[in-house]
Amino acid sequence: MIYYLWDFVFFSFMGWCIDEVYYLITEKKFANRGFLSSPLCPMYGFASVIIDFCFSNILDQPWFIFFGSMLILGVLKFLVSLFLDKFLHFKMWDYSKLPLNIKGYICIPMVVLWGFVAVILSEFVMPIMDVFVLLIPDWLSYTITLAVIGIALIDFVLTIITIKKLQKQLKAMDDVSKLIEDDNAKTGKSKEELKEEYNRLLTTNNIFRRRLVKAFPDMQSVTYAEHFAKIKFKLDDIKTKNLEEYEMVYDNEDDKPFAFGLNFNKLFWLFVIGCVFGTVMETFWAIFTLGKFEFRVGLVYGPFIPVYGGGAVLITLCLYKLYKANDIIIYIASAIIGAGFEFFCSYFQELVFGTVSWDYSDTPFNIQGRTNLMFALIWGFLGLLWVRYLYPWCSKMIEKIPKKIGNLITIALVVFMVFDVFMTCAGLYRADARVQGHQADNVFEEYLDKHLDDDYLSMIFPHMTNVSTGINVGESEPENPDN
Repeated sequence: MIYYLWDFVFFSFMGWCIDEVYYLITEKKFANRGFLSSPLCPMYGFASVIIDFCFSNILDQPWFIFFGSMLILGVLKFLVSLFLDKFLHFKMWDYSKLPLNIKGYICIPMVVLWGFVAVILSEFVMPIMDVFVLLIPDWLSYTITLAVIGIALIDFVLTIITIKKLQKQLKAMDDVSKLIEDDNAKTGKSKEELKEEYNRLLTTNNIFRRRLVKAFPDMQSVTYAEHFAKIKFKLDDIKTKNLEEYEMVYDNEDDKPFAFGLNFNKLFWLFVIGCVFGTVMETFWAIFTLGKFEFRVGLVYGPFIPVYGGGAVLITLCLYKLYKANDIIIYIASAIIGAGFEFFCSYFQELVFGTVSWDYSDTPFNIQGRTNLMFALIWGFLGLLWVRYLYPWCSKMIEKIPKKIGNLITIALVVFMVFDVFMTCAGLYRADARVQGHQADNVFEEYLDKHLDDDYLSMIFPHMTNVSTGINVGESEPENPDN
C-alpha cells in the first residue's frame, strides 16, 4: 500500500512538472497546470498506480507492458473524458485537432506515447523509487502521502463544485441572452437592463473559476460554448489589467525585456538572489543570537544557501498570482510552504549525506527538530515581504539587464552553480571517508583533501553534524580510551 500511495503522490507531482516544462517551452511562460490550488495532476498519479499494479511482476516483457498500458490508459482517459462531457457538460482537453482522434477525447499518437512512458516507468523509474521508499519510515510515508492525497481529494471536490456553479452561470447567461434576442419576450425589463444583467453574469467569477480556466486552457463548454468563450476572454482581460498593477505588460513580443515573466532565467536569478539574501540574513542572525561572526553557507564556494534560494522560488511559484490577496492569506501560506520546505531539505540532506545542518529539537513546537513554529512564523513574514515588495523590485531589476549579457551571465552562473553543488557533494563524501580512515586513491581526492580539508569544511559548515557519529563535519571522531 505504501508503494501505491507513493506512486500516486510522486507521479501526480511529476506529471505536473512535465506539464509545466512543456508549457514553458511551447508558450514561453509559466502557468500552474495543476488542480485548483495544488501542484498535482492526479490523472498521472492514478495511471501510475494502475501501471504498477498490473505490470510490476512482468518487468521482463516490455512489449506486453507497452500494449497493455496503451489499452488500459487509453480506455481510462476516454472514460474520464466521456464522464466530463456527458455529466458535467465540459471538455477539459480536446484532441480533435490531432490525427486519429476519437471524438477529441483521445488520439492514437498520445496513446502510443503513454505506452512508451509506461515501459520507462516500469523498467527504470519505479524500481529506483522503490529503493528510496524503503529508506523512509512507514509512519512518515503514511503521513506525507495521505496528507497529499487529502489535498488532492479536496481539490477534486472543489473542482466539481466549481464546474457545477460555472454551468449554472452559463445557463443563466444563455437564458438572458435569449430574452435579449426575443423581441416578443415579456420580462418586465428593458433591453438595457437585460444587457446589464448579462454583463453582471459575465463578470461574476471567483478565484476558483479563474483558477479552473487557468489549469485547463483548452477547457470548453459543450452546451454553452459561445458564452464560455466570452468568460475566458473577460478573465484574460481582468488578468492583464491586474498584472499591470504588479509588473510591466508588453503587447509586442520583441519589446519584452530579458527574463520577462516567470521563465527559467527569471526563476534562476531569483534562486541566486535568495541564496545570497539567506547568507546575509544568517550572518546577522549569528551576530545577533551568538554575539560573534560566523560563516554560514550551504555550498563550498560563494555566499550561497540553497534552502533560501529554493524557498524564494517555491514561494514565488505558489503565491505569485496571489499578490492581490489578503496579507493574512499570504502570511499563512508562506509559513506553511517555508516550514514544509525546510523540513524537506533537512530530511533530504540526512537521507542523502547522513548529515544535518540545523537541529531544533530543544525548541518548543518543533517537528523532529527539522523545523518549528518560530521559524514557520519567520518564513511567513519573509514570504509576505517577498510577495509584496521584494519580488516586484527584483523582477524589475532583473528585466533591466540587457538580453545578450543576461543570457551569458545566466549560462555562466548555471555552470558555476552545478560545479559548486558537485564540489560540495564530493567534499562532504570525502570528509566522511577521511573520518573512516580511507586514504586518497586518486588525484581528485588528493585535491579535495588539500583544498576542502576538515578545517575549511568546519569553518563554512559550523553546525553541520554527522547523524550517525554525532560529531560536526570536519572534526575527527574521538578515540576510544579503552583502546
